[in-house]
Amino acid sequence: MMNNFIQFLQTFFTLFVELTVLFILVSFLVSWLQQKVTEDRIKRILNRPNKWSGYLYGTGLGALTPFCSCSTIPILAGLLSSKAPFGPSMSFLVASPLLNPLIVILLWSLLGWKLTLYYVFIVGMFAILTGIVWERLGLQQAVKHVKVRKGEASNDTPHLSKWKLALQDAWSFFYPLLPFLFVGVLIGAFIYDFVPQDLIAAYAGSDKPWTIPIASVIGIPMYIRAEAILPIGDALVSKGMGIGSVIALLIGGAGASIPEVVLLSKLFKRKLVITFVLSILLIAVTTGLIVQMIL
Repeated sequence: MMNNFIQFLQTFFTLFVELTVLFILVSFLVSWLQQKVTEDRIKRILNRPNKWSGYLYGTGLGALTPFCSCSTIPILAGLLSSKAPFGPSMSFLVASPLLNPLIVILLWSLLGWKLTLYYVFIVGMFAILTGIVWERLGLQQAVKHVKVRKGEASNDTPHLSKWKLALQDAWSFFYPLLPFLFVGVLIGAFIYDFVPQDLIAAYAGSDKPWTIPIASVIGIPMYIRAEAILPIGDALVSKGMGIGSVIALLIGGAGASIPEVVLLSKLFKRKLVITFVLSILLIAVTTGLIVQMIL
């Protein structure tokens, strides 16, 4: 028992330090990029002469936005208020919480490059298709008329260079999420060293595809952040849980959390809010099933 406890502490410490360093580095990079990719620049990029390229740019730019899905909503509100194209803006909305660098890097470090590439490709295609289909269905009519008042730029830190500001932002991103990371790594280390592999395989093994849609639905009310679910998911996969279920749980929780849906209800009419939630569930289930079959 003592040996298991020592191994548990070693697993926890190793994962926590690795993910902490990784998170701060990625946060620094994203903050630096966001200083260059402003809301006005996003609008100009989305207004492409070639309309089809706008969906691709919307998806790509969504991957550069802040970590929390809720923080994407003010940017989206500004875009829609300033008459940015609807379809590419919706691709931006879908891609932002699901393809941000934190999720991609954590997936890569914990579950491998092959899974990460499949995830990025599948979710990126769904983000593009979502924007195209929603525009073809005329869902832009379900956007409420919301006016966004532009505030003046803050002059609190005019003396800071972009690098120092990025470092400051990295810490401000990391500090509030520290409890989520701590709990996620703690649970993950516990699963690694104490939960029997047969137990996980019996109830959530890779041969049970019905666990994937259940996981996608469970993820929404749980609002499990990537910092918490990915260390847990890594441990569960190592014990025999289907990797598709972990991916579905991640997409459901990160893509359509209850706080995000509440904020979207201020921008969207009920029809579009319901369509958004159903679309995220479809992406979660389909991506989970594809990943499960491929890997």
